[in-house]
Amino acid sequence: MLTRDNFTGPWAGLPVAWTDDDRFDETTYRADVSHCCESGVPGVYTGGTTGEFYAMEFDEFQAIARATVEECHARNTPAMIGCSSTYTLGAQRRAEFAVQLGADAIQVTIPYWMEVGRMAIETFLREVSSASGGLPLSLYETTRCKVTLSIEQHKELHDQLPNYLMVKSNAGTIGSTQDGCRALSEFVNVFTGEGDWENLGPHGVRGGCSSMVYWNPQVCLALWRAVEEGDWESVRQQARPVSTLFAFLHDEFGTQGYTDTAFDRLGGLASGFLQTSMRIRSPYASVLPAEVEKLRSWYATEFPEMLDFPNDKTRVV
Repeated sequence: MLTRDNFTGPWAGLPVAWTDDDRFDETTYRADVSHCCESGVPGVYTGGTTGEFYAMEFDEFQAIARATVEECHARNTPAMIGCSSTYTLGAQRRAEFAVQLGADAIQVTIPYWMEVGRMAIETFLREVSSASGGLPLSLYETTRCKVTLSIEQHKELHDQLPNYLMVKSNAGTIGSTQDGCRALSEFVNVFTGEGDWENLGPHGVRGGCSSMVYWNPQVCLALWRAVEEGDWESVRQQARPVSTLFAFLHDEFGTQGYTDTAFDRLGGLASGFLQTSMRIRSPYASVLPAEVEKLRSWYATEFPEMLDFPNDKTRVV
């Protein structure tokens, strides 16, 4: 059972592998989930933006969720299933299926097509939580939902839903600030991007729905250990090349029309840790082979640790 004590660290928020004819490549995806589990990640997560929850049918969601839970549980790793939808019943159906699979947690975002009012948000989360049987709940908070919550609103939700254990705080939300992270962490675990750990680590951040952990688990997990230990000098040293990497990705590929899942595939394919496809569901831009090679070359000269996988016999490069 996940609690605030163990619902921590960099969970691998994996992209979904698609075949050339745009079907779920279950064999490749299962291999990526298994590889993450064997590398020692604290958990695996699917159904977020990188997992393209917005671009799949319910039967595909079921197949991907099943593959995730089965591979994780075969290796004693917890699995969180993203159950986001544009309407309550859609999220409830996904949550109910996650329960049937034995998922360890669910994650939802506030419905995002039309702005949702404060009381409707509370009702939505209560009804989805009920459909999940009270599984540990993560709220994916993003400005893409057209509304963000205050500390007081988060606290009211937590008071109503004690299973609300984690918030994935993105840029523009209260948890991405030092004061907000500190206040939220009094009652819920705050997950942020790896690039924010140096800034928010001293203020209570507890992990992240991570992409870097499957670009190179050893690099990411070492950075996280330094955060957990409060070794801020080590955090600063380890975060420096990470910041340089993120700046390079922005500067070099920011005009390619790449979405979150494209950047995350790019990082894992270039390092060789992932086997996933370069394909992304249309109309969003897929990753190009030349871009993978460009990042791999940059790794080799600027951040060679990202290509170093000692004792990893399954690395594909």
